Amino acid sequence: MSLLCSSASAASLVVLDLAEIVDQTAPSVVEIFTETKKVSNWFQEYVMEGAGSGVILSEDGYIVTNHHVIDGAGTIKVRTNNGQTYEAALKGTDSKTDLAVLKIEAADLLPAKLADSSAVRVGDFVIAIGNPLGELGGTVTEGIISAKDREITIDGQTMTLLQTSAAVIPGNSGGGLFDLDGKLVGVVNSKSSGSDIEGLAFAIPANTVLEITQELIRNGYVTGRPQLGISVTQLTRPGLNWQPYFDKPGLYVAGSSESNGLKAGDRIAEIDGTPINNAADISAVLDKHHVGDTVKVTAFRGGKEIAVSVKLTEQKPE
Repeated sequence: MSLLCSSASAASLVVLDLAEIVDQTAPSVVEIFTETKKVSNWFQEYVMEGAGSGVILSEDGYIVTNHHVIDGAGTIKVRTNNGQTYEAALKGTDSKTDLAVLKIEAADLLPAKLADSSAVRVGDFVIAIGNPLGELGGTVTEGIISAKDREITIDGQTMTLLQTSAAVIPGNSGGGLFDLDGKLVGVVNSKSSGSDIEGLAFAIPANTVLEITQELIRNGYVTGRPQLGISVTQLTRPGLNWQPYFDKPGLYVAGSSESNGLKAGDRIAEIDGTPINNAADISAVLDKHHVGDTVKVTAFRGGKEIAVSVKLTEQKPE
């Protein structure tokens, strides 16, 4: 489909050439390639390759992509629309919003213009540009905004996303979702793609992208986020873990700071009276608090119920 009629009013029709919109936006989308060192079950080291997409934020080489695209990567390379390849440095990343910022040493790049994603309407026409399969850079697909404010939970993180009918698959992650004005309305997140939601795709709204990337560029992380100071592990049924204290299904403390009163093996039951069943439940409670607040954590230790008051600290990258 090369032509589209858009009605600015009932009395006027404007014919838009989608190829012109692609010409305006494609140079702002890049391909990303990663290498991550892994260790096999036989303690042999090997390198796993990955790929995704990104969107240029500034003329001098700041680029936004998804956290999951570069998570754990030892080497990151960026290929721009004109075929030039650069080594990229990670400036900051945020697993909660699944956003990351890279920096390449380049000049005179074409940054994307960001739309006000709060003004996006269901039914608005959009195009997605990315690198599906990690091999098809610059691929363009079209669709509409199918829904706004979708709450989607991925890996224990609940995100509020735009839903679109534009076709995206792994490799599109981190790419751009653009409106008919050539403005970025969202950064594609295709990590949640699967056979059970075929034909659906999601994007992180541009307003979220602007807020988080400014924090990552300025500080390297998102400031002011409260944390309990623990790492957790989910047990779905007994017998799946060698630790003897993992005796019932639930969310367990896997590691803890010395100052918060919680210990590895504690099964978390409630925080401030709210039942806790998974990591997303913890995030939902903490989103209502600030750094320095104190919360009451009810847990089970050695089969006995305990109550611990935990002062929330600021979450910082390790």
